[in-house]
Amino acid sequence: MIDGLSDTTLLRIGIGLAFVVLVLVIYFSSRSKPGQGKRVAVARTDGDPRVEPTLREIIEAEHQQQAPTPAAGHHAVEPVATHQPSAPATGNAVAQPGARPVADFDKIVSIFLVARAGHALSGADLVVAAEKAGLVYGHMNIFHRMVDNHPELGPIFSVANLVKPGYFDLRAIKELQTPGVNFFITLPGPISALDAWDTLLPTAQRMAELLDAVLLDEERNALGRQRIANIRDEMRAYDRAREKMNIRPGR
Repeated sequence: MIDGLSDTTLLRIGIGLAFVVLVLVIYFSSRSKPGQGKRVAVARTDGDPRVEPTLREIIEAEHQQQAPTPAAGHHAVEPVATHQPSAPATGNAVAQPGARPVADFDKIVSIFLVARAGHALSGADLVVAAEKAGLVYGHMNIFHRMVDNHPELGPIFSVANLVKPGYFDLRAIKELQTPGVNFFITLPGPISALDAWDTLLPTAQRMAELLDAVLLDEERNALGRQRIANIRDEMRAYDRAREKMNIRPGR
């Protein structure tokens, strides 16, 4: 005995302490370690160059930058008044290729062209591929496909950078490395929705071939035949709905 405690009492105390220790070990072992077993939301800020701009941000911004005024201490990218990438900026006296004559839109259709895993698209290669595919550099400092001989009607579709804020600065294009670009149609447009899609798809496929890149749908899945057919059906339905309201393309 120790200090009047019997061996039986000491045994019970020892068993009780062992049980408490066991409970504590199980409790702390079962707690999730930080970053394991759950998805952790990544905080994104405007200073993060990999945060993607939304299409609505890009489209709505184009009607707020006809006469941009940079904030104190900041330098805005000067818009280029010609589709030639090497041409100097000349201001906003003449509407740039790609400017929409009407701000209203009710539907956006988009697909992504992205670099293969472990790679990036270079700015210089993008410019070359865009020119070969018939795109012009213009309003909002992004690329556009225009209606032949009728640039005043606005773009059939546009191509923005996936890296925020979404534009291409041609003065630093050689340094640009981006994970991909976003092709998007803003409806209503200068031509029917179905014709716009049938114009966009081969252009995107051509650029994917030139850049050895991959096309994805709006959900970031591979753009397969079934999804292409579904999009065509959606465009056809959109056109039919507008026909019922007696609204012609471009209005």
